[in-house]
Amino acid sequence: MWQKLSTPLKIGLSFGLLGIALTIVGILRGNVPLHPANIGMALLIGGGVWFLVSWAVATTAVDVEKDIEEPQ
Repeated sequence: MWQKLSTPLKIGLSFGLLGIALTIVGILRGNVPLHPANIGMALLIGGGVWFLVSWAVATTAVDVEKDIEEPQ
């Protein structure tokens, strides 16, 4: 399944998982109140923002590379 995903999506998912991992470290260090809604929101924001930004940058880079390769 991983091979079928586009490169920007792979990059986004990788960084999203990294964001979730860093959020979990923050939760364990006591930076998030230990209520399910707070933990869920922290994980959503942490993973979601890292995913969205890295996916957008990777998509733009792929588009620019395609534009450069096309003959004018």
